[in-house]
Amino acid sequence: MTTVRSGTERVGSVLRHVALGLGALLFLLPFYLLIRNALSTNADITSPQWTFFPDDIQWDNIGELFADPAVPMLRSLLNSVVISVLETSGAVLIGALAGYGLARIPYRHANVVLGMIVGTLMIPAAVTFVPTFVMVSTLGWVSSLQGIIVPGLFQALVVFLFRQYFLNFPRELEEAGRVDGLGYPGVFFRIVVPNSKAFVAAVATITFIGSWNAFLWPLVIAQDSSSWTVQIALSTFLTAQTVNLHELFMAAVFSILPMMLVFLGLQRFIVQGVESTGTTGQ
Repeated sequence: MTTVRSGTERVGSVLRHVALGLGALLFLLPFYLLIRNALSTNADITSPQWTFFPDDIQWDNIGELFADPAVPMLRSLLNSVVISVLETSGAVLIGALAGYGLARIPYRHANVVLGMIVGTLMIPAAVTFVPTFVMVSTLGWVSSLQGIIVPGLFQALVVFLFRQYFLNFPRELEEAGRVDGLGYPGVFFRIVVPNSKAFVAAVATITFIGSWNAFLWPLVIAQDSSSWTVQIALSTFLTAQTVNLHELFMAAVFSILPMMLVFLGLQRFIVQGVESTGTTGQ
């Protein structure tokens, strides 16, 4: 009986490892295609005779990408970094303050305010697109980084996530701070935030990835190439007039590197943060 169970467990273990291996290969396949095509010529990419890697690896594609006069790739990458960092920082700060206020500061209309905030998630982005553009245009922020950043500073989902998290934050720690004479701001910045680093990092990572991948709003606002983001730069390699495949794939490689670094550096916080998110409300 023990021998049969041991054999069954070994078979199950082998099957699990095979399934995990196949899953890993499927997830890594897009990255292989990106790197393979980024180091190929257009002829190698479109050739009907597939090779695992081209015989002549085109390392010059990197220099060609950043030397292309039609697409300011380096400037676009820097713009995306600045926009994503500032938008993420602002959205997390505003979301954390609003979420803490809704969760902890007594206010009889707090649930109404929360309902209005969550209700904005039901509104399609297309409905608010034109009014937001009119406001940004009136302020003279078209073709500027602030025109891309400021509308994304308030994110209802971030507020909701922080509110749910702070509902389950240990009240004993806050009460200890109030005994020491701290008010709500002091408790928030000196006690709550330092003890919520994992959740803050998780929300910041998700917000950063969303900001980095944004395309439609930056496309409308960044009407000058000096304010392009990396996503807009990527789209210029694929037009109706010309298709520059090897530069497109090389640009895609550089565009995902910052996200990979952020994700790999903070992945454990993402798991901890999701596990810490409360599901009960008041």
